Amino acid sequence: MPFAQIYLLEGRSEDEKRAVIEKVTQALVEAVDTPRERVRVWIHEVPKANWGIAGQTAKDLGR
Repeated sequence: MPFAQIYLLEGRSEDEKRAVIEKVTQALVEAVDTPRERVRVWIHEVPKANWGIAGQTAKDLGR
């Protein structure tokens, strides 16, 4: 059972997350020749204050 974990900064819409799940699922179906029913995708939403970029938080950088 393929299992993908995706880390994203908080703030994505439900439609955007659905699109990520669909496209990652399709990529795994094609890459490892598995039925889509066996694919699992877990999105981790990370608070901007907990995501560092070049020594600063994404929140401080206005991301």
